[in-house]
Amino acid sequence: MPTTQPSLADHVCLAIIGEGRTHGWALVKLLAPDGELGRIWSLSRALTYRSVDHLVELGLATRDAAERRAELAITPAGRRRRRAWLGAPVDHLRDLRTEFLVKVALRERSGLDVDELFEVQLERLRPAIEALTASDEPDHVGRWRRESALAALRFLERS
Repeated sequence: MPTTQPSLADHVCLAIIGEGRTHGWALVKLLAPDGELGRIWSLSRALTYRSVDHLVELGLATRDAAERRAELAITPAGRRRRRAWLGAPVDHLRDLRTEFLVKVALRERSGLDVDELFEVQLERLRPAIEALTASDEPDHVGRWRRESALAALRFLERS
């Protein structure tokens, strides 16, 4: 029995599948280190196909044949999951560089508003940012965390 919670890889693959009918190799190319999305967050070919298999097992995507190059499509349950994931902020500052940026890119590819996501994300992380920037720890780790939080705040307040 498959796990019920899709991974980050599963969500990214689902979001791409939700853009329109596609196939596994197209996902592999987009998520390769030199691909459009891979420059933000890359995924190996094997893990991409594993995610596709998992999405099919979960009923979030369909594959019209058992072959790897078969066309993939999103299901109604997959559309709901995709919409919720693309609109949800990340929980940790460390996830801005990966999950948040890939969500922004996927939203832009789909013609969805990104300003709303930036606003929701800033509100989610504001308490952590305030706590980290209020601290003036003299050690290297404390200084790194404070500077990272300040950079995140500048990035999220971009509008």
